[in-house]
Amino acid sequence: RNIVIVGASFAGYRVAQVIAGGLPPRSPYRVVVVEPNSHFHFTWVLPRFCVVKGHEHKAFIPYGGYMAGAPEGSYRWVKDKVVDIDQATVKLQDSGEAIPYEFLVVATGSGVREGLPSRVNATDKLDGMKLLQRMQNRIEAAKTVVVVGGGAAGVEVATDAKALYPEKHIVLIHSRAAVMHRFGQGLQKAAREGLERLGVELVLQDRVVNEDATSGTVTLRSGRTITCDFFMNCTGQRPLSDVLSNLSPDSISPSGHIKIKPTLQIADDSLPNVYACGDVADTDTPNPNARSAMRQATVVAENILLAVAGKTPSHIYKNLWADGVIKLTLG
Repeated sequence: RNIVIVGASFAGYRVAQVIAGGLPPRSPYRVVVVEPNSHFHFTWVLPRFCVVKGHEHKAFIPYGGYMAGAPEGSYRWVKDKVVDIDQATVKLQDSGEAIPYEFLVVATGSGVREGLPSRVNATDKLDGMKLLQRMQNRIEAAKTVVVVGGGAAGVEVATDAKALYPEKHIVLIHSRAAVMHRFGQGLQKAAREGLERLGVELVLQDRVVNEDATSGTVTLRSGRTITCDFFMNCTGQRPLSDVLSNLSPDSISPSGHIKIKPTLQIADDSLPNVYACGDVADTDTPNPNARSAMRQATVVAENILLAVAGKTPSHIYKNLWADGVIKLTLG
């Protein structure tokens, strides 16, 4: 009797650990984790490792250690990708296997089309390291680097590049009036001062409308054209909820997040055994991060443990002020 968890980043990995460790002895239930990546991607370090050489291997952490305390036979780990879900099974991409489930957790997170510096679009550690090394070499060889997006990834990669290569022209473009606009004014001010102190050119309230790789230019909405050797897009993260679209299309919000109840069951009364947590879930968390994802994961795990014991899921998730805290490096 399977409890299937789709995705094993901060949220999914935590769900697996809590449930596998919380099932009673000789339980008929088993955790099945389906994750396409060979290693855990430690996303916090990616912006820096796009710039600084020699550390890229540290971004990929072997799976398994976090589950060391789980009883033998309490879980199965499947390296594959879920491509479809119905009311009884999840279908895998590579093996074609259909895994039956009694409970399902969607913890697929968020992604970006371009990948780095926010995500690594590679499922294998070696391939991921090569992508980071390629980024490092591109930045090292460039004279002018344009970074688009003034969130954490954009601010960190711009300041790291300028700190390591002070002779380079680093331009950070952000469409809002302040970088780190989702956070408080104190952090916004500190980030701006850090950028200016290093000599990063900051372009606010403007956006790129055209990128010409042939001429090496980007054109802004204001009409300004910037010539650069390397262009980095740090915008456009989107929740990876497509996997649920056939089973429960009405549970996917216009933003692409999965609508959930306070118990983190999806907002579909016909599917009380399906949960969502992490970046993919519509929890109204102002600044989704690993801290909030792991708290959500604990709620999901505790509710499933109640359900397998024949009890009503009663744990609810509430946002905390600490979910909006971030550790931001500025060079």
